[in-house]
Amino acid sequence: MRALQFTTYGGPEVLAWADAPDPHAGPGQIRIAVRAASVNPVDWKVLSGAMSGGQPLAGTGYLGFDAAGIVDEVGEGVTGVSVGDDVLGLGRNTQAEYAVLDSWAPKASPVNWAVAAAAGVAGETAERGLRLLDVKAGDTLFVDGGAGGVGAATVQLAVARGANVVASASQANHDYLREIGATPVLYGKGVVARVRAAAGGPVDAVFDVAGKTPVEDLVSLAPEPSQVVSIANFEVAGAGARVTGGGADSRPMEDLALVVELLAQNTLVIKVQTFPFARAAEAYRISQGGHVRGKLVLVP
Repeated sequence: MRALQFTTYGGPEVLAWADAPDPHAGPGQIRIAVRAASVNPVDWKVLSGAMSGGQPLAGTGYLGFDAAGIVDEVGEGVTGVSVGDDVLGLGRNTQAEYAVLDSWAPKASPVNWAVAAAAGVAGETAERGLRLLDVKAGDTLFVDGGAGGVGAATVQLAVARGANVVASASQANHDYLREIGATPVLYGKGVVARVRAAAGGPVDAVFDVAGKTPVEDLVSLAPEPSQVVSIANFEVAGAGARVTGGGADSRPMEDLALVVELLAQNTLVIKVQTFPFARAAEAYRISQGGHVRGKLVLVP
């Protein structure tokens, strides 16, 4: 098969769309023929070596953590899914012609492949953050970084729960935030005062998606430090806030099922920009630049 790959750490210029070994579904897994795979910030962090712990690259590196496609292998012990089913889900090395998924949900037929691929990491992460913060109807949530994939999904899923949402973004994305149900504020210096003014009352929870606001500012907005959850700043734990990376605190199959339901109802709408795999470097450069509205998706 063909897969996006790299043989040295670096920027988008080291990416290649080239031959790679076929993966196969192990116990508890499925394999899909990929119809679309999304680009997440963690991908270019892996590509740069930022996730390597300082170790050199051994062999060839592959990328991608979510995708949508057609099931063509079902691993041992897997039930409820068959060869030929359309699914979306989470796995590793998904930016390829074939990919193995560890968690998945059926794709509703009205949802196109690019949107389905974009919903995996973004939707599961958003739902996990809201669950950890116990966001309920009537609560006020601040999403720091509301216009990107995870941020926009979080805004919409929180609004669907009946929460009031304030979200930060660049000025160019404020109309988009209003469109999906949030009160927008400009990110950066002075954001605490802007959030308080926009909220018009206490903030019940803070979900940090961008990792750019000082932790002391985020904690000052919340009723207690534990009501700040971050996916992007690993130093927040030192201030009593929480970091989530999708480990023991994740329920991917459950969260993906909910995300699929909301997609089918148009309660969750994901804006996507698509690129052929041969132009993956372009998508990676845009992702690295920040200020992405919605998701970037690669298609065969």
